[in-house]
Amino acid sequence: MNTAPIPFLNLKGINDRHRLAFREAFERVLDSGWVLLGEETAAFERAFAAYCGVRHCVSVGNGLEALHLVLHAWGVGPGDEVIVPSHTYIATWLAISHTGATPVPVEPLPGCWDMDPAQVEAAITPRTKAIIVVHLYGRPADHLPEIRVIAQRHGLPVLEDAAQAHGSTLDGVKAGHLGNAAGFSFYPGKNLGALGDAGAVTTDDDALAHRVRMLRNYGSEKKYVNELAGFNSRMDELQAAFLYEKLKTLDQDNHRRRDIATSYRLGLQGLPGLVLPLADDARIRSAWHLFVVRHPQRDRLAAGLAERGIQTLIHYPTAVHRQQAYADQPVSQRSFPLAEEYAATLLSLPMDPTLSDQQVLRVIDGVRSVCRTLQPTG
Repeated sequence: MNTAPIPFLNLKGINDRHRLAFREAFERVLDSGWVLLGEETAAFERAFAAYCGVRHCVSVGNGLEALHLVLHAWGVGPGDEVIVPSHTYIATWLAISHTGATPVPVEPLPGCWDMDPAQVEAAITPRTKAIIVVHLYGRPADHLPEIRVIAQRHGLPVLEDAAQAHGSTLDGVKAGHLGNAAGFSFYPGKNLGALGDAGAVTTDDDALAHRVRMLRNYGSEKKYVNELAGFNSRMDELQAAFLYEKLKTLDQDNHRRRDIATSYRLGLQGLPGLVLPLADDARIRSAWHLFVVRHPQRDRLAAGLAERGIQTLIHYPTAVHRQQAYADQPVSQRSFPLAEEYAATLLSLPMDPTLSDQQVLRVIDGVRSVCRTLQPTG
């Protein structure tokens, strides 16, 4: 039996499958003489917009800037508030902070990652300018339709943080086409990952797409004519070319992730203390960017798996409102019990489309074995 270590994410293996296509893409870019905002970028934008089912994809430098540029384009700024999940990666909050606005955290419903719609509505004030919904760990936000109804009632736009949800669907609609706009990350470890940083905005809003295109390029449509106080946030031609090639196999890779998630769920059900992520259902088709379990003795579980050569990660070990970046903000003095509980109990198991069936079984056996050694708490 193969006992080689199982990495959390085998990026080399994922990208090796595209080696020939990457070399050809590199040659195309080199031969073109273009390095920014050329045909490779335009081709990827067209392809990803079609994939998500939207009219516009605007490529940018990374996922954080995708969210930030949308908020900036909507006019969000100092004195404003933006509602955001209490449990998410800090980039979701930083996109708000970079506009000068204030993140207003809302807790999830128990048992899922989704913001509680009732708490969302209760958090709306005259200063609220937008709502960010996060498709966390690849699962589309179950309650987004309810939140959109609330947002429409209050005249607020909804921004999807789709950084982990490439290809996921809710009621048959892909992430990226579920809100007024969406921000994607193509960080190398994502389901659709570049070989460096990259991101994109998707939307059906013609005016928003036009404004974001200007903002990403110094506020300019025409060289040396700057209509807006813009930014420098452009995906380079190489990353666009690589992403164009990888997009061709995204659905196939996501299918493999779903198979792995199904195997994990079947093999790990019923273990004392272990809480599994929600399964897909008739409405939900997760991209399974991560397979995240909960356990009250998370650190001991992780250590036991490490002893067996199984690498895990924690997403995320510190709740955002407890990060030093927000230590001088009033939010740091508040309590968000579920966000704090998740930070203390969540553990991400190995998940990538190159995992073999044998490796998946080893992970299952390892988790079962370690869980049997853990004493119940409480």
